[in-house]
Order: sequence, then structure tokens, then C-alpha cells
Amino acid sequence: MKILIMIPAYNEAENIERVVDNLIENYPQYDYVIINDGSTDDTRKISARRGYNLLDLPVNIGLSGAIKSGMRYANYYGYDYVVQLDGDGQHDPMYIKDLQECMERTGADIVIGSRFKTEKKPFNSRMIGSQLITAAIYLTTRGKYIGDVTSGMRLFNKKMIKRFGYDMHYSPEPDTLAYLLNCGVKIEEVQVEMHERIAGVSYLNFKNSLWYMMKMMFSIFIFQWVRRRKKEDQ
Repeated sequence: MKILIMIPAYNEAENIERVVDNLIENYPQYDYVIINDGSTDDTRKISARRGYNLLDLPVNIGLSGAIKSGMRYANYYGYDYVVQLDGDGQHDPMYIKDLQECMERTGADIVIGSRFKTEKKPFNSRMIGSQLITAAIYLTTRGKYIGDVTSGMRLFNKKMIKRFGYDMHYSPEPDTLAYLLNCGVKIEEVQVEMHERIAGVSYLNFKNSLWYMMKMMFSIFIFQWVRRRKKEDQ
């Protein structure tokens, strides 16, 4: 099975070498591609100088667009699986094998590397939003539970590679997970541990986290019901 590690990166100049060098040195069995999403720092320059496999987007089109570009790349080159890993080094590639084993054992279409499969969520302002989104998905999918709705570590099978690559409505967000569950897509979780971001700053401050939660709640409860449904196994 051909596995591609897809690394969406926006202004990750301080992290990208550490992330990619770790893959090259310790996980040579996997291919990788950096999706440089119009970074304004030296992410592209560093990647080019080091000879990394790079898909360079000329402007910033956002995470959804970067993921779509990576999925089209994977589909074009015939990959069976795509693993999404963030460019900040928080996701540990050692768990890719566990994600793949879960997918093959359960027949899942997507497997999420979850911080909260067997561990409890901490009680803080950021996790309250995550808990509310988890509850919204549970209520709108007839009791289907996803503990780590915002995890960016995910394994996609070939069917999902095509869906996320070519369907304009598919984004890497919790509302899409709810939509997919209602379309018959099977989603599983595997317990993982994530590292702290070493360099750079996450955009999810309190204000952005609040806005993100409100947007996801509206989409899960309202917008997904007007999206055209199609059973993914057809």
C-alpha cells in the first residue's frame, strides 16, 4: 500500500526542517509532500534549498484549499492512503502504523489520531469549545461520537482522497465530519499523544477559538442539512 504524508504548511519556517528531517531519517517507508500555502516567511525557500518534495501554492488559499491540493496530488500519483500531519511538529509519525492498522481492521474511511480516545479532555476554555462541537456531532448523527474533533492528524483511504480532492464541499473541519457520518462514512479514532508546538504561534487564541466554535455549531446544526447528501458507498 502506498502511503503519502501530506504536510500543509503556512509560515512554518521555524519548524519545517525538524518535521521533514525526522520523516526522512526515521520513516523512509513513507513518501511525503509539503503543501506550502503561500507562506510569507522562508518556508518555501528553506524547503527548496533542502530539496524537500514541495507543492508550492503561489497564494494563501487556506487549509481547505491546501488539503484539496494535496489530495489531488495523491490521487494523481496513485496513493492508497494519505496521512495529514501538521507542519508545526505536533503530530508524531510513529502513530501512522496504528492508524493504518485500525483502518484495515475496521474498514474505516477516515481514522483520526485522537488525544481523547481513552484519555479525558482537560477542562479549559479551548476544550469547552471542543466538547460542545463533539456534543453537536453526537446529537446530529444519531449518537456517533468523535472525541477529538479538531485533531489535524488523520488517515484517509482512497475513496476519501478523491472526495476531499474533487468535491468542493469537503473541508478538513468538524462540520464535514458530521456531514460525512450522516452520509454513511465510517470514522474511527486511535489514541495518540501530541507534542507541544516548539516554534511559531497558533492562530487559535481565545477570540478566534470562540468564533470558530460558533461557526462550527451553526454549520453542524443548520447548514449541513441543506447540503446535498450522497451515500459514500455508492
